[in-house]
Amino acid sequence: MGKIKSVKFKLNVFEYEKPFHITNSISTKTSNIEVRIELENGILGFGEASPSFRVNGEKVEALLALEPVINEMIKGYDTKNYRQIFDITDKLFAFPSIKAAVQYAVLDALSEEIDLPVYKILGGAKGKIETDKTVSIGTLEERVNDATKIFEEGFRIIKIKVGENLREDIETIERIYEKTSGAKYIVDANMGYTPKEAITFVNELYKKGIDINVFEQPVKMHDIEGLKFVRFHSPFPVGADESAKTKYDVMRLIKEEAVDYVNIKLMKSGISDALAIVEIVKAANLHLMIGCMGESSLGINQSVHFALGTGAFDFHDLDSALIIKEENFRGKYKTEIPYHIAI
Repeated sequence: MGKIKSVKFKLNVFEYEKPFHITNSISTKTSNIEVRIELENGILGFGEASPSFRVNGEKVEALLALEPVINEMIKGYDTKNYRQIFDITDKLFAFPSIKAAVQYAVLDALSEEIDLPVYKILGGAKGKIETDKTVSIGTLEERVNDATKIFEEGFRIIKIKVGENLREDIETIERIYEKTSGAKYIVDANMGYTPKEAITFVNELYKKGIDINVFEQPVKMHDIEGLKFVRFHSPFPVGADESAKTKYDVMRLIKEEAVDYVNIKLMKSGISDALAIVEIVKAANLHLMIGCMGESSLGINQSVHFALGTGAFDFHDLDSALIIKEENFRGKYKTEIPYHIAI
């Protein structure tokens, strides 16, 4: 029987290869929670939570304290009825990263039991995806050098963090564009600009003949009017990340005509809301990308399977496992060439 016997949490701390700097935030490490679900037949399923206080208001200590609560919530439920478990764990709306980890661990255990990969349980739409790699904020020369190195490694989609210095950001993008001809670019301000600054940024790049594939989260997360203003005055597609956590957030963004792209992160929404967001955005004929927080390979594995299963995404920002120090990569995927992740 595929009934849940126990749920156990384990704290894992990973250091970044170099400090990871985004607007108003510098991280040297990530503290993640490994979730292990054991079934009555001995089968194990694994998931990972990578909490973010900045985005979700989560604290690792509070999440670890949920272990007995979640055991009580889902113990005895059959993984074959995973939607029942999703409905129960949807009550964890204040703890989305742990909700994601538990929901994925349920699917992972089911996958083992029925001998079918999770991405096929979720639809099996694709067999391969391509990820970007991120340039964090630093000096102008550091950012140009990092982008050049990423391009030389074989990545053809580069994500560039901006938002702390408008003039330097413009020059940085211009220099990176010169050094990485043929790449595609996602530019992420992480809420760092005012709406007017965001318009200045994109218009100056456009005048220089630079093309941006997605301009992500230019303004504060709750400034939906500002986001809409940027979208209607930007020559480039505008995406929401911090503004788009739940399916209800996404419904509002679409109603307000505030976005071209929605960035799904399982750590913001869990599997259940992410599945709903895919259908909502597709119904609105808009676009999707998938991102990550500070997941290790175990956590990135979740998003890879989700992306492959749904086949819903134009861009995949699943590089966190590539920028942390991790001795043993975990997860049922392999890297065939440096910039492809595939089953």
